[in-house]
Amino acid sequence: MSEDTHVITAEATDGVESSEPIVAADAAEEPADEATDAPRVSKREEALNNEGEIAADYLEELLDIADLDGDIDTFNEGGRAHVSIITDSDALVGKDGEVLDALQELARLAVMTETGHRSRLMLDVAGYRDRQRATLQDLAGDAIAEVQESGESVRLAPMNPYQRKIVHDAVAAAGLASESEGEEPNRRVVVLPKG
Repeated sequence: MSEDTHVITAEATDGVESSEPIVAADAAEEPADEATDAPRVSKREEALNNEGEIAADYLEELLDIADLDGDIDTFNEGGRAHVSIITDSDALVGKDGEVLDALQELARLAVMTETGHRSRLMLDVAGYRDRQRATLQDLAGDAIAEVQESGESVRLAPMNPYQRKIVHDAVAAAGLASESEGEEPNRRVVVLPKG
């Protein structure tokens, strides 16, 4: 492994827990290309851009087949490719995000088929994941306040790994600790008092 590569092992945030190491290139920008004065894109950034483009093309075809309207936006954040379908319809979200989760897995499979590598791509439709993140951060805030007031642990409702990661991050940002307990699909976050 080169000096510019770090190995990070973490709970997956995408609905599937994994103990596979995630290898991410150093975030430092490449030097500018002298001919264009534009910064060169790192190989990791280029790979993420490629993942986003493959997923966007795949999803565009699905939208055409289903005769659904929607614009597709791609960006990279947090070492992942993100694809958003901007639409007024919740048809591609489904109950509790079930259709969205299925579309995300299909998009990841399309990327893996094309690149030969597992993708951690995140898909959002109609802002569903953004709304879900805000709701979970509010829930975490309530649990943090309760723990600080009572000095007792607070157990939250069962969540998938993606949801638990959002809560764990909010708890850590507040200076408290949390842990996951239980077995899937009933695994939950427990917010712990300082101690």
